[in-house]
Amino acid sequence: MLEIDKLSLNIPDTTKPRVIIVGGGFGGINLTKKLAGKDFQVVMFDIQNYHGFWPLLYQVATAGLEPDSIAEPIRKMFGSDEIEDFHFRHVRVTSIDPATKTVKTLIGDIKYDYVVIATGTKSNYFGNDQIKLNSFPLKRVTDALNLRSQFLQCFEQANMIIDPETRQSLLNFVIVGGGPTGVELAGALAEMRKYILPTDYPGLDFNKMNIYLVEGLDRVLPPMSPQASEKTYKYLNKMGIQIRLNTLVESYDGHTVTFKGGEQIKAHTLIWAAGVTGAVVDGLPVQSVERGKILVDRYNGVLGCEGVYAIGDVALMKTDKYPKGHPGVAQPAIQQGKLLAKNLKRKIRNESLEEFEYFDKGSLAIIGRNRAVADLPGNIHLGGFLAWVTWLFVHIMYLIGFRNKLVVLSNWLYKFFTYENGTRLIIRPFVRKGDRASEDFIEKFRIE
Repeated sequence: MLEIDKLSLNIPDTTKPRVIIVGGGFGGINLTKKLAGKDFQVVMFDIQNYHGFWPLLYQVATAGLEPDSIAEPIRKMFGSDEIEDFHFRHVRVTSIDPATKTVKTLIGDIKYDYVVIATGTKSNYFGNDQIKLNSFPLKRVTDALNLRSQFLQCFEQANMIIDPETRQSLLNFVIVGGGPTGVELAGALAEMRKYILPTDYPGLDFNKMNIYLVEGLDRVLPPMSPQASEKTYKYLNKMGIQIRLNTLVESYDGHTVTFKGGEQIKAHTLIWAAGVTGAVVDGLPVQSVERGKILVDRYNGVLGCEGVYAIGDVALMKTDKYPKGHPGVAQPAIQQGKLLAKNLKRKIRNESLEEFEYFDKGSLAIIGRNRAVADLPGNIHLGGFLAWVTWLFVHIMYLIGFRNKLVVLSNWLYKFFTYENGTRLIIRPFVRKGDRASEDFIEKFRIE
């Protein structure tokens, strides 16, 4: 590996305004697309070299899709034929200095005319370091692959274990957070339990496999309508998922889940989908950050920082309709990215800027085969097969790249007719740090 001090950003000087975009998510990608042309030099930094369609991460985790079917290399998306004077660097941004208009990275600094923070969110553990250390987040492709290995390793070990108590703890799965991620993951696991795992492991009794969905509020899918929550609760119950509402997790040591109130569940797997916070870049004034997000005006300008913008989940734009900010879904990021590109073009032409107004296209969540819920504009609420078809269509449309659309659609069609998940491979075994039993098991069964 090359030493960091021998590397350089290697970005050419320019007379055009330089726009630096930190993050290649929905906001950053749509901003870049709309900035294509001769007006700006566009520089994007990201710690990943791909754009991922994160709403389908749970399907990677449950062996329904391979990771490359929900991701597209950023360099492929913005090749020389796509956008003029675009430069991508696979590097971490360490901080931003608004006073000197400088972005600092691990391998060097670079000046900007405009910088856009589009870093999205990260898991919020609410200060509980023990849960952070031992639980499984589901925010990135690496998280999904770790979780997939963990699921399959639990089934493999349970198939060979002698002690019934240990076997049961391997077959207990606790999902903390009853939002879309938790609900969709619970539904996918329940379908694996019903259609796939009994065939793979005929020696195991999957009636004893427990899926717990834990939510601190009084209903599942809190961001969606009460109608959607009620239907989802019924679907989950019918699928045999054990739902714990008004329940908080106090601790998890990798083996025992302890709830506030003292109840405990033995489980080798706890998935944390209970909350997120903004992935805020260092260097911004303290008054520009509130509740883990960056405060912005109606043009996505960071309050108190000239030339600095934030879009998507990391941005907190307070309006009369959204006093706590916009919902943490893809659409606000997409719409803010597109409008900011227009406003930057207007800005260099000394034209008036347009305020951001969010258009809510609705919310969707899938629970399983023929089971989904949808809240659509016009106060329309769908459930069951029609909502399921709507969910499939929307997610195919928003995937990046024709190849990904084709691969995902063919996988879904194959799964619909065969009840089969085709990627049940432990490519990279997961070993929890400090768990000697897990380390010993993997080492004993490793094939070199």
